[in-house]
Amino acid sequence: VVGHAEANGLTIIARLGYTPDWARPADTPLTYLDESAYDDFAAFAAAFATRYRGRVEYLIVGNEPNLSFEWGYRPTTAADYTALLRAVYPAVKAANPEMTVLAGALAPNLEPDGSPWAVNDLTYLRGMYDAGAADFFDGLAAHAYGLTFPADAAPAPDVLNFRRIELLRNIMVEYGDEATPVYITETGWNDHPRWTMAVRPAQRIQYTIDALDYAATNWPWARVMAIWAFRYPAPTRSYPDNFTLVTPEFVAKPIYDALQDYTGN
Repeated sequence: VVGHAEANGLTIIARLGYTPDWARPADTPLTYLDESAYDDFAAFAAAFATRYRGRVEYLIVGNEPNLSFEWGYRPTTAADYTALLRAVYPAVKAANPEMTVLAGALAPNLEPDGSPWAVNDLTYLRGMYDAGAADFFDGLAAHAYGLTFPADAAPAPDVLNFRRIELLRNIMVEYGDEATPVYITETGWNDHPRWTMAVRPAQRIQYTIDALDYAATNWPWARVMAIWAFRYPAPTRSYPDNFTLVTPEFVAKPIYDALQDYTGN
């Protein structure tokens, strides 16, 4: 579940991705879902949309499908994911026409063609449009991590930074889909002292606030920017802990206080 604060409270963006053990072959991971089960998954998504009508307005179909470990540790293709959208979208809309269905969220990466681990997010999005996905989502969910770059660093196909999201947006416009908004469901910087992709704590605060300002000024097509992550239920004892805004005990970190000051909430 991804949440973002609005004037009237917390808006939930639900994500359906994991497959229970009774709904997948034995000895397969939680992210395994093959085409034989797409209709069943669509029925489940429709039941979710019906149950939470009026309470949950946004639904992401899957998570980072361009990564093999998020696709059941199998080769991942845009055509496969588009087939899933073709099954899920009409089922959800029939159950709850008001629900906004989001595709993605794509994981930024620079894997070469033929990699067994991932498909480049730019390549994958083009593949989705080529497979006819445009008619089966209301918004594109995407992830935009800054890594070691400041928020205003220019995007490039061979660089992973915050503004890489603009390259995804350019592809949407190229395919005539400029009316479809983007929902940035994960973004942020990491300040782990030993991770090579981290920045210093003060930089993390400044880059995050700069990113919020940049998006508000330059990205009218971006509806949401959700910072990953508010909290983990238990420590990972590794660099992911330094993406959080509060500790598992709800102790606020300096970046939380800075964002609270920035937003006035």
